[in-house]
Parts: sequence; C-alpha cells; structure tokens
Amino acid sequence: MSAARTARERVRAELIREITDAARRQLATAGATGLSLRAIARELGMVSSAIYRYVASRDDLLTMLIIDGYNAVGEAVERADADARARGGADDFAGRWLAVCRAVREWALAHPHEYALLYGSPVPGYQAPTDTVPPATRDKVVFSRIIAEAYVAGAVGPGEADVPPVPPTLVTSLDRVRAAVGLDVPDDVIARSLTAWAGLYGTVSFELFGQFNNVIDERAAYFDHGMTLLGRLIGLQGQG
Repeated sequence: MSAARTARERVRAELIREITDAARRQLATAGATGLSLRAIARELGMVSSAIYRYVASRDDLLTMLIIDGYNAVGEAVERADADARARGGADDFAGRWLAVCRAVREWALAHPHEYALLYGSPVPGYQAPTDTVPPATRDKVVFSRIIAEAYVAGAVGPGEADVPPVPPTLVTSLDRVRAAVGLDVPDDVIARSLTAWAGLYGTVSFELFGQFNNVIDERAAYFDHGMTLLGRLIGLQGQG
C-alpha cells in the first residue's frame, strides 16, 4: 500500500468521523427523522455534493450511527463483565448480571439520543440492513455467556417465582433466540432470560423517556433492585 493511499485513507476516516460526530449532535436537536446530510455538510463547511463522497444517503448515515451505537453498548457490557469477573470471580453470576445491566443504563444515560435511535421508535422509511445484526447482539452474547456458564456450573435455580411451563407454541421462537445468541440452555431458562432482557431495556427506557418522572426519585437504587429481581427470575446464583 502506498504512503499516498494510506494518507488518503486517514483523511477519509477522519472526515467520516467528523460527519458521524455532527450527525450525533443533530440527533440531539432534530432527532433521527430530522437527520439531514445537507445540514451536516453546512456545519462542516462542505458543499452539499461533497458529503456524498463519504456517505451515500441518509439511510447509510443512520446505519453507521446504529452500528457505532450497538458496538459502544457491546463494548461497555463486555468491559463491565470483565471487571466483575476480576472483582467477584467468574462464579458470581448474579453479580456479573447486575454489573452488565448497570453498564447498559450508564451508557444510555450518557448517550440518550443514541440510545433512542437504537431502542426508541423506528425511523419512518428506514429499514436496518443485516450489517447491524452482529453489533446488535454483542451485549446479548455477554448476557447469554453469563447465563450459559451459570447453567453449566449448576448455578441456575428454578427462579424466584413459581413460573408456568413454556407453552409449546413458543418453542420455535425460543429456538430462534437460542441460535441467535448461542444460549444452549432449556426452553424455560431461555424464556426467563428473554423476559429479563426485555425488563432491562424496558426499565432503562422508562427512566430515559420520562415515565418515572414524579414517580421514582431514587432511580439507581430502583434499577439495582429491579435488575436483582430479574436475575432471580432467571435463577442466577452468586453474591449479587
């Protein structure tokens, strides 16, 4: 590879970074539906036609932001699990679960508009390509690894509640979840885990989008309590 080409690639990468940074700022003021390549070009001092050399369309820019966002959540969750393993040991499955849940919440609170792009209302007319799927599963893979390791270690109990059996009509869907995240555990554990994942993101969304306003004041304490309950629903054992 020539030095000139390497320099061009560095310049291109830097311009794409500036474009995506400007797009994130625009998310905060105009939302995903108001994302405008022309407005971004004006902010960066580019002619409108020049920006299309780096981003083909608004949908391509949305895809770049979504991939970056999912990767950022995934990195935060991976780091939280590694830190929890170092602190409490790999067999503190309840503690690891709580740590990765906290990582999702902390990232969301620090990046509310990016979280809304990932987990809020769909952007009208936008269809996410398959390129977004691997980044979107990074955090789920960590959750699944905790649950799978707990199950192998015999540290997944029946859960706190007397949960009903999984309806036969759900088996195909649960197989799809099992394949997507590599969670090789019985159907009842997958069903409890899926409910816990939904509870995690639902709780974060309620806090971020204002449903807890004038209801819950001690948000961090409520979150930790709720995630501990969801960990017990899964049946995870450990120090917690």
